[in-house]
Amino acid sequence: MASAVIVGAVRTPLGGRHGALAAWHPVDLTALVIGELVQRACVDPALVDDVIVGCVSQVGEQAFNLGRNAALAAGLPDHVAGVTVDRQCGSSQQAVHFAAQGVIAGAYDLVVAGGVEHMSRVPMGESVVAAGSLPFRHSAGDPFGTALHARYPGLVPQGIAAEAVALRRGLTRDELDAFALASHRRAAAAVGAGRFDAAIVPVPRIDQPPFARDELPRGSVTVDELAAFPPAYKPGGVVTAGNAAPVADGAAAVLVASEELAARLELPVYARFRSFAVVGGDPLEMLTAPVPATQRALERAKVRVDDVDRFEVHESFASAALTWIREVGADPERVNVHGGAIALGHPLGASGARMLVDLVHELGRDDARIALQAMSASGGTATALVLERP
Repeated sequence: MASAVIVGAVRTPLGGRHGALAAWHPVDLTALVIGELVQRACVDPALVDDVIVGCVSQVGEQAFNLGRNAALAAGLPDHVAGVTVDRQCGSSQQAVHFAAQGVIAGAYDLVVAGGVEHMSRVPMGESVVAAGSLPFRHSAGDPFGTALHARYPGLVPQGIAAEAVALRRGLTRDELDAFALASHRRAAAAVGAGRFDAAIVPVPRIDQPPFARDELPRGSVTVDELAAFPPAYKPGGVVTAGNAAPVADGAAAVLVASEELAARLELPVYARFRSFAVVGGDPLEMLTAPVPATQRALERAKVRVDDVDRFEVHESFASAALTWIREVGADPERVNVHGGAIALGHPLGASGARMLVDLVHELGRDDARIALQAMSASGGTATALVLERP
């Protein structure tokens, strides 16, 4: 059975809503990343078997199979296929899983896998709004249907689920804000020290220098500033805009190859895939599924949690990330060492790939060898994977 490895990993810097990336079409932004990925690896684009792109809001500028459109826009040969996948916030991590699993199965030798979300140009929920269906329950654009509503009455937005997670586990507002503060400070320190620079593709801008550093981290944020945010989802709640991930624009991708091809082409191997997991959880609570996904990935990799040198866990909400840390038993000092989505932003379909790109470049620093990534997604699913540095 073939072994799958990562031989390239790049991303754009993340921009805030209507920020530095606002003028870029999502297809062009994805194409920029794909083209840079293949160029940096110095591989013949004709060798790419497929392009798999995660994207959540597949409507408007992100419709009509963005993955294929971006592959062509990047200049890849016509025979290179492309596909777009949706596992909500886990879309681009799932794209990577599919790519690596295809290599392991012998169906692929070389695949581009990643994701994009341009939330300035295609706002979250745009596909439902386009159907004229908000509120979406019992309307023509209802994405759930009668049977699902009957099985799970009271389907709620993720923010309400984040409140429920905090309440059931006794997480306080102070704890959530402290986690958010640490995320901002870690991310700002990483940006300032250039820790992301090797991974980032500078994005050209008209009449301005290229956009080359993440826009959202705020190293100067204070506890008092975070405490001033009002509850976002319910009166007296603990979830706020300050301890949840802001929307963002961005794209990211990795180049996945068979180990045999990497050796033959003398490609640098950044990481090898050890295991994958995807699980479903309670769609009403929806943010805790990364815990069993992590446990399954560790078991399949035959790795203990204490053996993992670097963790990346999705910071959709501080309550979800803190719950994962406590229930998995991960060392907080090894989790999101350069901050997470609360500071960097959450470009839905691109977040899993963004996390993976940063994680791949982090492997090898401070002798880090084993890494794990876990991603929650709307609807109660979660993905996890284990990597090792060869």
